[in-house]
Order: sequence, then C-alpha cells, then structure tokens
Amino acid sequence: MAPAKLEQEDKARDAAFNKAMHKDSSEARGGFSAMLKKDKVAQKAAVDEYFKHWDNKAAKDETPEIREARKEEYATLTRHYYNLGTDLYEYGWGQSFHFCRFSYGEPFYQAIARHEHYLAAKIGIKDGDKVLDVGCGVGGPAREIAKFTGAHITGLNNNDYQIERATRYAAKEGLSKQLAFVKGDFMQMEFPENSFDAVYAIEATVHAPSLEGVYSQIFRVLKPGGVFGVYEWLMTDNYDNDNPHHREIRLGIEVGDGIANMVKISEGIAAIKAAGFELELHEDLAKRPDLTPWYWPLAGDFSKMGSIWDFPTIFRMTKLGRGMAHKFVGLLEMVGLAPGGTQKTADSMAVAADCLVAGAKEDLFTPMYLMIARKPKA
Repeated sequence: MAPAKLEQEDKARDAAFNKAMHKDSSEARGGFSAMLKKDKVAQKAAVDEYFKHWDNKAAKDETPEIREARKEEYATLTRHYYNLGTDLYEYGWGQSFHFCRFSYGEPFYQAIARHEHYLAAKIGIKDGDKVLDVGCGVGGPAREIAKFTGAHITGLNNNDYQIERATRYAAKEGLSKQLAFVKGDFMQMEFPENSFDAVYAIEATVHAPSLEGVYSQIFRVLKPGGVFGVYEWLMTDNYDNDNPHHREIRLGIEVGDGIANMVKISEGIAAIKAAGFELELHEDLAKRPDLTPWYWPLAGDFSKMGSIWDFPTIFRMTKLGRGMAHKFVGLLEMVGLAPGGTQKTADSMAVAADCLVAGAKEDLFTPMYLMIARKPKA
C-alpha cells in the first residue's frame, strides 16, 4: 500500500485563521460562553471546509476514492473539526475528550481520571520523565497525568485554539512549568530523534491517515528502551465494509468525530509492529466484564449514574437533552448570537454518539484498544 500523502503545514495560515475565528474566546470559561464569541464568517468557512467531506456522500455510495480524498486532507479535516467542536465537547463532556471504563457506582470524572492513571501506570511514567502527549486536546489528560506522575509533559496538537485553551488551563492550575503545548502535525513531527522517555496517545491517533505513519513518527522521537502507550479507536475484526449497516455505523462515527479513515484491530496491531515497536501488551479494554459499559453516558442511562453530580453530563446525552440543545442552538443561530453551523456540528456529534453505542453493542467498534509497545534499545 502506498504511504499516505501528507498535507504541507502552514502554521502562519493556521494562526491567522485561529485569530479570525476564535478571537479572544480561548479566554472564555468554555462551552456556550466561548461559542458565542466566534466570528461568523470564519465559522462558515470552517463548516464548509469540514462538511464538504461528508455532505451528499451516503454510506452506501462511499468509494475507496472518497476515503482517500479524506485521508489526503486529514490535517485540515481534523483542525476544522476541533475548530467547530471543541466548545461543544467542553460543554457536554468536560476537558478530557475520551471515553473510559467504569467501576460500579463510580462517578464520571473519577472514572475519566482513573483511565488516564491506568495508561500512565502501564507505560511506567515516573517523576521527572520527559513525556509526549500525541494529540493533547485542551490538555485534560496531560494535566491529570502530570499531577499523577510528576513527569514533564509536552502536548502536541494541530489546532491553535485548543493549544491556547490548554495553556490557559495549565496556568490556572499552577502547572505551567510541568506542561508545554506545541503546534504541529503528528504525521511529521519536528522533535529531534530520541527526544522523549515515554509517549502516549489517548483516542487521538485515530485522526491519522495512516496508523503506521503516526506510529513511525512516535518511534522516531522516543528514546531507545522507551515505551509508547495508546488507547486506539478501532473497528473490531467483526466489521465488514461490504455490509451496508456496518459501513453506516463507521461513517456515522467518522463524520461526527473528525476521522478520515478508521481501520480494524488487526490493522492497528500490524501498524505498530511495522513501525518497529516490540508490542508488549494489547487488549480491548471494552471487552472487560464490567457491570457498567463504557458507553452508558452516551446512551443517557441514568440507572448507571455513580453520583448526583453526573446528572448534567448524562442529561445532555439523553434524547430530551439533545433535543433541547438542538433547539436552543438553533434559536441562537436564528437571532445571530451563535455562528451558523453550530447546530449542524452538534447534530453530527449526536449521530456519532448513536453510532458509537450501536457499534459497541454490535461488537463492531472499540474506543479503548490498549497497546503498550517498547522501542528496542539497539
């Protein structure tokens, strides 16, 4: 298979667009308060650029050429997805943009933090280590792992707005000396070889056009003997791309989550080995016999709620909560307070949530395929 074609980076262009679209909204509290500060013209440009990959392209009509076109524009696709979706994520989910396992009766944010601690422990991150977070979002996991381990963490991200928010949150928590956030494309990292003691990625490398490509970059910047740990989004090997129902679930996940090309577990394992790693552990954590499934918040299942404080998060995931948000955002758009395309973005995320739940229940998808791999010393 030919290597994925990489987009040319243009940091000056991205910075200018970030300033035009987000203005000073990175200083806002987050969620709706940040959303209302966007520039409407720039937001429309982001909406058009992102949804051109999905509009009028039904699952039944998808071709290899359509998927290849998305892969070739992976960086722009991902950047604009988070230009549009970051505030919605913070409003609906929090500052750690990932799923997790749940123990019986465990509060939502406690479970999110435990999932991050578990990965750090499996990697063996320790005090003073120099660590890379690949695809760091607004820095929720980086802050938690920095506090948990004492390591210095560099977050890599191709979205300027998220970097601004991550930097602000780190300063607010007094972690600026322990955290740094860098703009860059994880398919073409600018770090020197052998720069980091450890590397992790939490549900982020799924945005890569090629897992082997991003894993190879991680291999290059990791020190010999260092460990890479990842929670990867993968279709299970039960997925059949020739099955229209399966394809509809995958495409629903991709359009609502900014993914150019999701692949199967067997392909993920092959990719990390092809990059040169020694795979020490791999497991689909979604298959653990937990009483509470990872997707229960997405399903809006109040019976699994571990704390009364989880109510707002879970309510937002219910059909009623989504419907109210849909109408509220639509009203804000109609009166000119919210930029156009906000409702369309939120609706695509709602479809993705339904497809994520369906993919899990039908054993077609996992958001937490754990791989722990070591770079050989010689």
